[in-house]
Amino acid sequence: MAEILKNDGVISVPTDTVYGLCARMDSLAAQEHLRDIKHRPREKAFPIMCRDLDQIKQIAEVSGMAEDIIRRWMPGPLTVILKKKDHVPAYVNGGMDTLAIRMATSDALAELIRATGCPLFMTSANRSGEKTCENLDEIELACPDLDGMMEGSTAFGRASTIADCTQEEVRILRPGPLTLEQLKGEDKNGRQTA
Repeated sequence: MAEILKNDGVISVPTDTVYGLCARMDSLAAQEHLRDIKHRPREKAFPIMCRDLDQIKQIAEVSGMAEDIIRRWMPGPLTVILKKKDHVPAYVNGGMDTLAIRMATSDALAELIRATGCPLFMTSANRSGEKTCENLDEIELACPDLDGMMEGSTAFGRASTIADCTQEEVRILRPGPLTLEQLKGEDKNGRQTA
């Protein structure tokens, strides 16, 4: 699958939340291919999936508060909004100064990112504006021009929580499996940390 991504291909992958479509982040051609398959408007940037915290820090500014949330909840059903580093090309996020970032939610995804050699654009498996596909058959129907499909299953069945971590206080931009209260004060095992 990594070879497909290295050649600007687009594949579907299972994440912990929903099935996703991905392409390598360091290629404008790969992004355009992903945009064509998903029918996504040009003004909408794609989220990024990184292998681990170190890779997140290579492309984004990570405050102490953001690092605490990442260490407690990622990998998991969470997307964090962070300020992008200056060296990240403008095409990656439509010229905005932030990135929406997830962490690889399985060993298979972490290995795919490692083998590809860069973070991945990652978006839900569906055509833009339509419901998220729930199995490989639905993905094949909605996105017939995919270059490959990775088998596996999802767990939560709904999109990740999106948390803006660019300010002093975390804010929820899209509700999901994790609540604001959890992000502010509990770890994965329900223990209070604040």
